[in-house]
Amino acid sequence: MTSTDIKDQEPEGSLLLDDQLCFALYAASRAVTARYRPLLDELGLTYPQYLVMLVLWEQDSISVRDLGAALQLESSTLSPLLKRLEAGGLLRRERRPDDERSVAIRLTETGARLRDRAATVPLAIGDAMGLTPEQDALAKQLLRLITTNVAEN
Repeated sequence: MTSTDIKDQEPEGSLLLDDQLCFALYAASRAVTARYRPLLDELGLTYPQYLVMLVLWEQDSISVRDLGAALQLESSTLSPLLKRLEAGGLLRRERRPDDERSVAIRLTETGARLRDRAATVPLAIGDAMGLTPEQDALAKQLLRLITTNVAEN
């Protein structure tokens, strides 16, 4: 009996690696993150730092709490990222005058200028993925649905 024969006989609760959606997600995530690495190295950013910068390029002043919510990160994970980006001169953290307990994150001029250099990254990643615009939209929709469904359980 070959592995193909076994696969054809696997019940719904299959334990075959190729039948696991979680492994397909894991492998895709690792491949995409690896493809980002050389592009982000040129910008002096790690992938998590790039995600922070994406949010800041979209919305220059944001609270740490809102940034964490946007990135689905805990403050214990976010704080070291922000410290490194601040040390690199890309952002600054400021206490909000209206609420001393809240910290606002703002881009520096250097951080804002980095946006122009980063503009090629999404295009290069899109090319590497090789999806049609329809496939791209469907993939995002399905991944967001999975995230929502799993987070609710």
